[in-house]
Amino acid sequence: MTNIVAMVNLKGGVGKTALAVNFADHCARNGLKTLLVDLDPQTNATFSAMGVDEWDEHKDNNGTVADLLGARDHKTADGERKTVADVLVKNLLGGFDLVPSHLDLFTVDLDLAGKPNREGRLKKALKSVLDQYDIVVCDCPPNLTIPTQNAIAAATHYVVPVSPDFLSAIGIALLKSRIADFCDDLDHEIELGGIVLSRVGRPARKRTETIASIRGSFDGEVLDNQLTERVKVAEAAEEARSVHTMGDREAKDEFNSVSAELLQRIGIET
Repeated sequence: MTNIVAMVNLKGGVGKTALAVNFADHCARNGLKTLLVDLDPQTNATFSAMGVDEWDEHKDNNGTVADLLGARDHKTADGERKTVADVLVKNLLGGFDLVPSHLDLFTVDLDLAGKPNREGRLKKALKSVLDQYDIVVCDCPPNLTIPTQNAIAAATHYVVPVSPDFLSAIGIALLKSRIADFCDDLDHEIELGGIVLSRVGRPARKRTETIASIRGSFDGEVLDNQLTERVKVAEAAEEARSVHTMGDREAKDEFNSVSAELLQRIGIET
């Protein structure tokens, strides 16, 4: 069975996209057939893996995840709806494939209002290609709107990146509760792959106490390894490059350690 991992948090700025992109990159570099799905209308994961000009041409000619969810509802030349095979961008960074995002997702909740199976469209779309991948990584927007619901409804696991600040920390229990309720309503089984402490070292009030509180409150769910706030990580995103190619050995080692621990918790061997 292909593992589908949703990167989820109700708060932005926690390093979610950096983890999603570089986790997908780590998986591909270690021989796993990997697909990254960008469900955030801000398209940060997309632009972390490909250039803006390349994306602009691709969205017009091939489509994006917005087509799969029905936000754009564009058709192919023969009148058929876009499929995952249509919108895929192949072999980016360390070798993963990408379903790029689009700004149209900002209004997808309105576009799909009243339509059936709104939260199940990604799962349905992915069926045709799942046997081609060992793992699918979904980068979600910082909310529980339709794009995130689609990721959760399709996922076997979810991962919660969290920065060591008060507002980020207090939302973990709420997020876990909402996901549990949502999956219960759908009769869908999903497991917590882990909570990842990210952007450690950034300015934050009572950071040390917050980290200790998170580890104490969610004992066993927080990864042993964590990610430090580093300039090279931001530069990698701006240059559409992997952290592995940025010449920062410590950043590379941290992402490798976190990724390896996540794969172990999910139950994937490389």
